Amino acid sequence: MARAVADQGGYAMTSLSLVAAACGATLTAGLVLAVWAFVAPPRPAGAPPSWLHETAILLWRGRGRTPAERRRHQVVLVCVAVVAALGWLLIGLPILGLLLGLAVPGVPWLLAAGGAEKRAIARVEAVGEWTRRLRDVAGTGAGLQAAIVSSAVTAPAAIEEPIRLLAARLQAGWNGREALLSFADEIGDPVCDQIVAALLLHLRDRGDKLGAVLTSIADATAKEVSMRKEADAERASARFSIRFMVGFTIAAVLVAAFSGDYMQPYTTLRGQAVMAVLTGTFVALLVWVRSMSRPLPVPRLFGRGAQGGKS
Repeated sequence: MARAVADQGGYAMTSLSLVAAACGATLTAGLVLAVWAFVAPPRPAGAPPSWLHETAILLWRGRGRTPAERRRHQVVLVCVAVVAALGWLLIGLPILGLLLGLAVPGVPWLLAAGGAEKRAIARVEAVGEWTRRLRDVAGTGAGLQAAIVSSAVTAPAAIEEPIRLLAARLQAGWNGREALLSFADEIGDPVCDQIVAALLLHLRDRGDKLGAVLTSIADATAKEVSMRKEADAERASARFSIRFMVGFTIAAVLVAAFSGDYMQPYTTLRGQAVMAVLTGTFVALLVWVRSMSRPLPVPRLFGRGAQGGKS
């Protein structure tokens, strides 16, 4: 009985010490930043922001391109902080609390290993459908810009927004080359790059073989979609393994977290270090298995970052 009380007392002291250390580190960091704000030399007007400022902005806003994606990223960050804090306070183990917090975005990311590829296949299929519509409209004698604007009315759902944005840019007076490069950057697929390359050549040469080229690309796109679907089906077993491992891990962590006897060796600083190493190794294993369930990236014809502008 006395030993149990002593163990509980040591457990409480360890948790209290960790909380005190975290609070002290936060207070010290706040004081350092406050002093730096007063003694740092003023930045000249027009100077680029510091790397620390850019990193903080990227961490808060994420890499989302739309306001909805950025808001979703911010909500996830807040949920990570809340879940990590609650896990630490309820369980008393900071590493386990951090693990629970990281599980908020990590578990959906692991389980959605096949979702990104399915969306990519849907985009490629939609690009092939749009190519055929563009060929049909261009075959009536309409110019390329008029054909793109007309095809935006019946654009496939998977790429409806980028095509309508392309049409709007052309109508607003954007340079055709810059508008098409921005469109390829938004789709982000090598198949779309091939179509954009054909359209760019047509803009430069004004040849009469655009319909034949688009037909050839549309047929090649259909074959690409078929091959990607077959490869995606072959990766289903690896994705099932990821789901099984993630589900089993979540169940094991929840059971162990509320088992005082099982978690007792991890209440010390050495135990926390061992937990951090084991957790990092297992997460790295999951990430490795997830990478096996995804196709290798195919080099694109056009890189990211095409800057648009008006002619």
